[in-house]
Amino acid sequence: MKSLNKLFSYMESRTSTSSLGGRLSQYQNKQIIYSEGTPADSLFYIHEGGVRLTNRTKNQPPAVTAILGVHNFFGELCLVGFPHRVSTAIALADSSILVIEKQSMIRVLRENNKISNSFLSYLLSSIRQYQDSVAELLISSAEQRLARVLLRLANLDTRGPLIAELLNPSDQVLAEMIGSTRSRVNFFMNRFRKRRFISGHARIEVHDSLLQVLRSGRGAAPIHPPIIGGSRHFDPQYIKPGGSHPYL
Repeated sequence: MKSLNKLFSYMESRTSTSSLGGRLSQYQNKQIIYSEGTPADSLFYIHEGGVRLTNRTKNQPPAVTAILGVHNFFGELCLVGFPHRVSTAIALADSSILVIEKQSMIRVLRENNKISNSFLSYLLSSIRQYQDSVAELLISSAEQRLARVLLRLANLDTRGPLIAELLNPSDQVLAEMIGSTRSRVNFFMNRFRKRRFISGHARIEVHDSLLQVLRSGRGAAPIHPPIIGGSRHFDPQYIKPGGSHPYL
């Protein structure tokens, strides 16, 4: 954890922007950052906001494979020789993202052992989270997966105030995130409202009582694994009791 904190501190400093030759770019909600199949010559670090990654297969609708927030990298596969993007990255909110050229990042990793070791720790942590995601998909119901997504969306910005400018995702987008149907998502959302786990429509407040869904149901799934493909550094069990978490 200390090594990750060092990495995050470095990435947040002005030194990183100058040494990496990166540029801080602003993306609007729902703006495409890059598309699947396009050349991969840079990676990205989220300063503010959130990003979702989607993959498309032949004759199938796009599937959400990751939900990322502050302190997350994405597009890092370019560092290991992937010439093209393997997913599409879309902003979940108005976001501030550092764009780092591939060669600049490789140079820093070669010259700075501390940053190199910290980045390796980050990648290993991400791999473990992805493995947990697969296990969670097998043991959790669609309702539990939806609860995880809502908790994740309400806690994307882990540094400070929760993101308030996130638009309320449509039932179709939520369905893509959990691998279910729009009608099932609508059913679960209405049930969450009736049980007062969430409130509102145009602006949704996610209450920590939603954690009850993660502690019950099929297989009594443990509450620590992240949602499918994402939430790399977020664990809903650390939400303070008695709170509610707004997003639009």
